[in-house]
Amino acid sequence: MNAINMPDDFNLKSFLADLPHLPGVYRHIDAAGEVLYVGKARDLKKRVSSYFRTTLASPRIAQMVARVVRLEVTVTRSEAEALLLENNLIKSLKPRYNILFRDDKSYPYLAITDHTAPRIAYYRGSTSGRGRYFGPYPNSWAVRETIQILQRVFRLRTCEDNVFANRSRPCLLYQIGRCSAPCVGLISPEDYQADVERAVRFLDGRAKEVMQDIDARMRQASAALQYEQAGVLRDQMGALARVLQQQTMEKIGDDDVDVIAIAQAGGRVCVNLAMVRGGRHLGDKPFFPTHTNDDTAGDVLAAFMGQHYPDSAMPAVLVCSHPLPDPDLMRLLAEQTGVKARLLTRPQGMRKTWLAQAMKNAEMALGRLLSESSARAARTLALATALDMDTDEAALDAMHIECFDISHTAGEATQASCVVYRQHAMQSSLYRRYNIAGITPGDDYAAMRQVLTRRFTRVADGQATMPDIVLIDGGRGQVEVARQVFVELGLDTHTIVGVAKGEGRKVGLETLVFVDGRAPVALGVESAALMLVAQIRDEAHRFAITGMRAQRARARNVSRLEEIDGVGAKRRQKLLARFGGFSGVVDASIDDLGSVDGISPELAERIYQALR
Repeated sequence: MNAINMPDDFNLKSFLADLPHLPGVYRHIDAAGEVLYVGKARDLKKRVSSYFRTTLASPRIAQMVARVVRLEVTVTRSEAEALLLENNLIKSLKPRYNILFRDDKSYPYLAITDHTAPRIAYYRGSTSGRGRYFGPYPNSWAVRETIQILQRVFRLRTCEDNVFANRSRPCLLYQIGRCSAPCVGLISPEDYQADVERAVRFLDGRAKEVMQDIDARMRQASAALQYEQAGVLRDQMGALARVLQQQTMEKIGDDDVDVIAIAQAGGRVCVNLAMVRGGRHLGDKPFFPTHTNDDTAGDVLAAFMGQHYPDSAMPAVLVCSHPLPDPDLMRLLAEQTGVKARLLTRPQGMRKTWLAQAMKNAEMALGRLLSESSARAARTLALATALDMDTDEAALDAMHIECFDISHTAGEATQASCVVYRQHAMQSSLYRRYNIAGITPGDDYAAMRQVLTRRFTRVADGQATMPDIVLIDGGRGQVEVARQVFVELGLDTHTIVGVAKGEGRKVGLETLVFVDGRAPVALGVESAALMLVAQIRDEAHRFAITGMRAQRARARNVSRLEEIDGVGAKRRQKLLARFGGFSGVVDASIDDLGSVDGISPELAERIYQALR
């Protein structure tokens, strides 16, 4: 790849004239150095030049071009490589004029492990390891539902390996008919493996074949007068029949299909992805892209596919509610993913039913979002009104609130939390935790002083923006500490708002207190503004206490290892590194512990017994 940047003495005409007729990626940049837009092109010269014509396709693009002061261009070897680079840049830079989809975690899979007695498990991550992986599934609920089906029908184990290896009698799952207890030999390895293979065929979409196999084995057992075995097979066949009857979507062959439906309303867009694997409908997942503005459904579809499929498995068939504006995108995705998929916008039969259902789900999800967004915006407006702030729509959308709380257990593992509310919602990606040290244990005032000093020194130095409201979970004492910190740093104390508990600490009786001379404000139990303040405060408390508990648990777990004779700092570090943390050390067998450098068989047994 080769980068081409605008020279300091920028001349647009000569810059455009020098651009090559080659594929690549371009970036529009404003005066502050912010990347406004990232795009890919088959021909950089033609594509970039098109932005600087007299008339542009949309007001949004014209608004963006008016802010551009610099361009960066990267030449790639192919359009497919440009697509991948564009996807990576959009995810990392989040340009305000690109359609953006949230970069979710990897999709979950159902794993069948590679053991003598395989277990079924929920799994996220690379599928290149040993064992068999089925999916991806649209959400964790779909995986867990499938695991329950496999437990009811095929009675496969779900227990961890260390539990399986140390059982002396069957667990409760055996008692309720959800496991055949291979751990204690109540089923032979051969019969258990046969059940695993039937489960694999079921997951591959061959349920009818599995049903016929079970029926034949039941008749064979009955003819051989093995009535107990025939009864087990009869129950298994009945369970499978009920599962197939409960399937809300009819099966079509062994198809792998993604159904993508787009709904638009109220200035927002929902992209609903329904996954069909092995002919089984696995469920839906809605996406709500940002920065869509005046983009068409086709533009949104292209953005979704361009950002989604380079990182996720693409099936052989895509059923979409709208056509792509650029048919070449399918060719690029085929080059990038190695899958030459068919795109259908006018499906027939059951695929048409799937699309209609996905469209209905998209409209319902979008309706819920708009309803929730309206309620959230109303709470923001109520708080701004109560605090005499600007109630202009743009100001409300940009309102930035940070809330701080302190948590510890009798002075142990003190942590402070900072949560952020912006754009009418909690912004979990902006949350921060602060470990508090060097204070008298239990001194909440000193802890609050430390966290506010650390956070707002960056504001005073111009390295961070000042929130519109700084919520302090506490009464006048905590608020006075905040005032002192802000005065020392030369910051506006008008933004400080304390949340003082009411009489008897009853919810709904809280009072907002200030440090700039304003009288306290009691909002009242029914106040929408108080609902918002309570939501933000409770989230700060939750975030602080979960962090404190995790820190306390880590400290105590390390302490448990320190108490074992023969386990010093170096051996403790090796154990934690080898097993990925304290819980991994606890789950390790004596042989696993003994495999760590410096751990003798005798010490391994001592560690094993000490952690039981």
